[in-house]
Amino acid sequence: MDPLLLKALEWTALCTGFTFLCTTVGAAVVFFFRPEKDTALAETLSLGFAAGIMIAASVWSLIIPGLEMAEKNGSIPWLTASVGVIAGAVFLKFLDMAMPHLHPGSTTPEGPKSKLHRAQLLFLAITLHNIPEGGSVGLTSGLAAMSGDPLALSSAFALALGIGIQNIPEGAAVSLPLLGQGVPRMKAFLFGVLSGLVEPVFGLVVVAAISFFLPVMPFMLTFAAGAMLYVVVEELIPAAHLSKHSDIGTMALIAGFVIMMALDTSLG
Repeated sequence: MDPLLLKALEWTALCTGFTFLCTTVGAAVVFFFRPEKDTALAETLSLGFAAGIMIAASVWSLIIPGLEMAEKNGSIPWLTASVGVIAGAVFLKFLDMAMPHLHPGSTTPEGPKSKLHRAQLLFLAITLHNIPEGGSVGLTSGLAAMSGDPLALSSAFALALGIGIQNIPEGAAVSLPLLGQGVPRMKAFLFGVLSGLVEPVFGLVVVAAISFFLPVMPFMLTFAAGAMLYVVVEELIPAAHLSKHSDIGTMALIAGFVIMMALDTSLG
């Protein structure tokens, strides 16, 4: 195997493994808390903070590098980026329509009609939006590893850190409702863990095929950005404003954005 590809796979496994571990930690709360445990403040802080990090990462870690690559390739930068962002958002919208799911805090299922229970629909929703996160972490960490730039590697792990933080309450959001429906604790925990497994899987798949994606890498980077922005607007921001701590969620978003922006611009 190409040493550069092997290095990219190793770094991707590290970063997506970290985000997966965070989901596992969140799912493990099922062993310590009751389903009705009030964790609204912690969830609002983590979701808002993660939303800010993901917005900044979409711009500085994905869209701006995509624009620069498109310019070097002789493409029209703004056109390539615009098509990529729109395509990423439309792809997530299509998945939203094609899969039955339930957003956290909502009582109305979305997508095709289904006889699945509320907790199972919630599991599908969280699994669904973990797909672009895994791909985004895979792309940024894989490219950073292949470049060998330690600053790019630091930026890639900063993105993984932000996604990992918001994966903790998501793991709990899957396991606790299942426990409330009478599912055994271990089984509820395993469902929470499985919801995050798509991140390392999709991250590694993207990097394994990175040689195929290289000619269209500007599009792929901006596609990942569009998918992440869709998740932020559709999922994270609304969820961060469901509780009485909505103002704290807003400030957490701004803090996450500023921190990620500072990391990306100072490291770059």
